Amino acid sequence: MKLLKSLTIMAGMTLLLTSSTCSDMGEMVGLSDNIIGKPVVKVENGKFTPELLNSLGRVGGVQVSPDGKRILYGVTYMDIAQNKGNCELWSMNVDGSDSTQLTKTPSSESGAVWIDGGKKIAFVYEGQLWVMNSDGSARKQVSNVEDGIEGFVFSPDEKHVVLISPVKYGKTAQDHHPDLDKANARIIDDLMYKHWDEWVTTIPHPFVADFDGSQLSNMKDVLEGEPYESPMRPWGGVESLAWSPDSKSLIYVCRKKVGKEYAVSTNSDLYRYQLDGGTTENLTEGMMGYDTYPIVSPSGKLAWLSMEHDGYEADKNRIFMIDSVGAKRDLTADWDYSVDEIAWSPDERYIYFICPYQGTMPIMRIDVESLKVDTIAAGTYDYSGLAFAGNDTLVSMRHNYAVPNEVIAMKIGEEPKQLSHVNDELLAQLDSITIEKHMVPTTDGKEMTTWVVLPPNFDPSKKYPAILFCEGGPQSPVSQFWSYRWNFRIMAANGYVVIAPNRRGLPGFGTEWNAQISGDYGGQNMRDYLSAVDYMKKAPYIDGDHIGAVGASYGGYSVYWLAGNHDKRFACFLAHAGIFNLEAQYLETEEMWFVNWDLGGAFWEKTATTQKSFTQANPKSYVQNWDTPIMVTAGEKDYRIVFTQATQAFNAAKLRGLEARMVLFPDENHWILKPQNSILWQREFFGWLDRWLKPNEKK
Repeated sequence: MKLLKSLTIMAGMTLLLTSSTCSDMGEMVGLSDNIIGKPVVKVENGKFTPELLNSLGRVGGVQVSPDGKRILYGVTYMDIAQNKGNCELWSMNVDGSDSTQLTKTPSSESGAVWIDGGKKIAFVYEGQLWVMNSDGSARKQVSNVEDGIEGFVFSPDEKHVVLISPVKYGKTAQDHHPDLDKANARIIDDLMYKHWDEWVTTIPHPFVADFDGSQLSNMKDVLEGEPYESPMRPWGGVESLAWSPDSKSLIYVCRKKVGKEYAVSTNSDLYRYQLDGGTTENLTEGMMGYDTYPIVSPSGKLAWLSMEHDGYEADKNRIFMIDSVGAKRDLTADWDYSVDEIAWSPDERYIYFICPYQGTMPIMRIDVESLKVDTIAAGTYDYSGLAFAGNDTLVSMRHNYAVPNEVIAMKIGEEPKQLSHVNDELLAQLDSITIEKHMVPTTDGKEMTTWVVLPPNFDPSKKYPAILFCEGGPQSPVSQFWSYRWNFRIMAANGYVVIAPNRRGLPGFGTEWNAQISGDYGGQNMRDYLSAVDYMKKAPYIDGDHIGAVGASYGGYSVYWLAGNHDKRFACFLAHAGIFNLEAQYLETEEMWFVNWDLGGAFWEKTATTQKSFTQANPKSYVQNWDTPIMVTAGEKDYRIVFTQATQAFNAAKLRGLEARMVLFPDENHWILKPQNSILWQREFFGWLDRWLKPNEKK
């Protein structure tokens, strides 16, 4: 995520990197010559490369000023040579004019929000809360929390702030044996001792503090003495916290469980904490699934996202609301889709939301009285973020397979307008791609939305190798996402047609389509993949002898399963962080609710569902059929799907006498995040595919 001052890159492209400039940075702290900024890039031959992918500015954190006139946002650039990234803050007018860089520092500013009526900006810098003027001047650190903070939310009157900070969890070896000060051991008595990419020695707690405009005081742990995390790892953040309009109470999300009870349950609740007296009330008692994302309107109406079933993390996310008499109401009971982000409209008539819907992530809204759902912004895009500039202007971000996030704004009822242009210059130098939507017939008489991405300068009279993309999750949308690893534009730029089916088990097509996959891992969703491949092989421009299958996580599982059940459809495979052995996965993973729900329980329970899951659906059951080259990759810090799944698959392939390759990353988790590792992964990815799918090309 960082780069050199000047560097000659492979693939015929020269990349010159210089720090971006900004006006009057005299009052900024910690300036140095190696601050990461926007690289100056020159693209040769119009080809998108891994180095270019890591040179794009990553836009996020959009906030609108209280008067609705300015937009605050962050832009992150990567430096390959330094192998890290840095986020700086920018602001612009709500029409996109007067774009101004506010910070230029060695470390990232994050979580930035407007305060003091828009006169100041608060943000996290190097693990502490800072405040500065809206023009970037007069930076001041206002917190000094021993273990740092991960995020914050100011109360409406700005006299209080809630901070997210880690607290100790469990006992160390020295707690058990104080005389052995150099002993290095983990002493474990219950489950959830590891999670995603960490051994759980700390958990986040919300701390409430007073704020006088320049410093914090009277900091208090809302969960003092309680062994529960809030927000919930690994995804929870400031969206898990909400203040009441009178600033007298705080709502927080928490799953008040530990150990095995935590490992098997998704039953989180919303709790209201009263600042005066410190009392706590469970607002969602008896609601058994995930309750998350509380939003409170200016008049005090509470809405949130709620799942129905305990243990089902991919359940329909419903919009719930507490009405004026305290009754809970499901606003989306008659609307068969799952919601991701929500926000009140300024007039409180609507709740705006973003959700997977028919292969994209549009912005929609629901009338809280009539329950009528309208689409506000759609097209071949995914949207992210919801903020309002006045009553009728919505600010968000959007992206698709061709372009990364940029800030947009729109008057309700009008087309969105792009406001930021962080990556226009670089993208203009690249050859364009074509995105098509196909409706593929499935084996059970349905139609499946399948995205097809065609290479630059596409010639329908030629034959192209193809890649089947297998989605992870398993219940994650194949929408118009932009990825810095599974990037369809770079795949197409390397001469491949990308086939991306919305197979069974993906959200955006109703609850039945989404839920079908649970207990049927090796079933209809795999037939959907094969249907997509067979459909595309009929296209005259597809080289049917040179199709590869790739995917990560459940997508990696899919690759392993297809490797034993593909009937010569594929010429090579590539799996990242995939599940090869479901029995081992059941006992190696940490979130037991996931495997219990999706596989039907433990393999020793011998029910019809577990027998099917651990035999017919288990990729290792078909290793005797493996006959095709396969590459596997994994991060050694992945505790969700432990890297030993990859080593098992690789060992099996080599013992079968197959061409195989394994790439392990000792310092990565479920994702490959560091810039140089990302580039290495891309090089290995295309090196492997080119070897087997482009055999006639000169290397």
